[in-house]
Amino acid sequence: MSVAVRFAPSPTGRLHVGNIRPAVLNWLFARRAGGTFLLRLDDTDRERSTTAFADGIVEDMRWLGLGWDRFLRQSDRLDRYAAAAERLKASGRLYPCFESADELDRRRKRQLARGLPPIYDRAALRLTEAERARLAAEGRTPHWRFRLANTSRADDLEPRPTQVAWDDLIRGPQTVDAGSLSDPVLVREDGTFLYTFTSVVDDAETGITHIIRGEDHVTNTGVQIQILEALGAAPPRFAHHSLLVAADGSALSKRLGALSIQGLREKGIEPEAIVSHAALVGTSDAIEPHVELAGLAGGFDLAKVSRAPGRFDEKDLVALNARLLHMMPFGKVAARLSAQGVGNGEAFWLAVRGNLAVLADARRWHDIVFAPIAPRIESPEVLRAAADLLPDEPWTAETWSPAGWSAYTSAVKAATGASGRALFHPLRLALTGEEKGPELRVLLPLMGRERAAQRLRGAPA
Repeated sequence: MSVAVRFAPSPTGRLHVGNIRPAVLNWLFARRAGGTFLLRLDDTDRERSTTAFADGIVEDMRWLGLGWDRFLRQSDRLDRYAAAAERLKASGRLYPCFESADELDRRRKRQLARGLPPIYDRAALRLTEAERARLAAEGRTPHWRFRLANTSRADDLEPRPTQVAWDDLIRGPQTVDAGSLSDPVLVREDGTFLYTFTSVVDDAETGITHIIRGEDHVTNTGVQIQILEALGAAPPRFAHHSLLVAADGSALSKRLGALSIQGLREKGIEPEAIVSHAALVGTSDAIEPHVELAGLAGGFDLAKVSRAPGRFDEKDLVALNARLLHMMPFGKVAARLSAQGVGNGEAFWLAVRGNLAVLADARRWHDIVFAPIAPRIESPEVLRAAADLLPDEPWTAETWSPAGWSAYTSAVKAATGASGRALFHPLRLALTGEEKGPELRVLLPLMGRERAAQRLRGAPA
């Protein structure tokens, strides 16, 4: 069986660290298995879905490198949902209900007051044809509920176990007690369809074989399995992963607006860092940066996903981003460096990448190396000797190799008696104006002898 998975965000907001995790897990699962990945926009919520959010989701997915093999929008498939609804009506599994929201709310409160579970009592099933006609004549438009098959209810359709069971690929054997659930509404009064229904129709008709999503959908799964079976479709395999929590264990949901993919991108976080973190947080693998997503896919296994909540700390993501840049090859960043006005090619990148937190920091080091700066003078005698002892040009690879650098600093030490911090701190302050940074021996050949000598002698250069 060829693997087919999907990521189905609703375009009611931008993607964030919470909902990008199932996107990454599904994408990796498909790539590892050589299967297909469907990006589906669940955009049937007319009030909240917007074109801007839909375009933003597509942009975020492309930027993250999570390409898709198939793409569809639920708003293009309304005729398919209508046809499926008619099949369920014809089989008696979808039935009309005329209660208003207020009526249902009062009924739930009465049930709670009597110590009963606040589930729908199927009063609509007891209406006669004449009563339905009267309600329709009063201008009431029904919503439509799916009739769960459940032997714990006296008005059940057919003998069937109360428990809906499946073997979850992350959580193991799972059961949902259909007897504790209300018959779900699948079609609203205005004729629009709810996620519970449209998702099932799409999964069946697009041949989805595995559904990987958050554990907040476990109860939905029990309902959706029954809908799938009522439509004559075999349920896919399910895998429900835990949800992310904040570093202190509190709910992350309150902060998700500040952790959008768009926002992280604007802060300078690399897409590979976000994907690496999403793929590995809450698993038995160490969270390591992956420059190439193919490497992540090769090691992906749902068996590694823990049932315990994954802890998200933005500081960890920032640190991971820096580690990623420290190993990033020049070819991956060359065009972006050029767009920032950062030149001088691979030699400069290899010299400074180990000191970057975000790529934009490269511009700062470019200016430190190549633009005039006012050197900070400490120990003038040491600096004069260092300027006088600079090797003559041309500078070759050997000039500032570890051995060459050692020979140069040893000569300065012999001339001045300075060593350790008394030697190296004045050199760094004069050459870069900074307390710390890349190795001076790799910056010197980029600066050139004239600029280095001027700075060591205290002249802006």
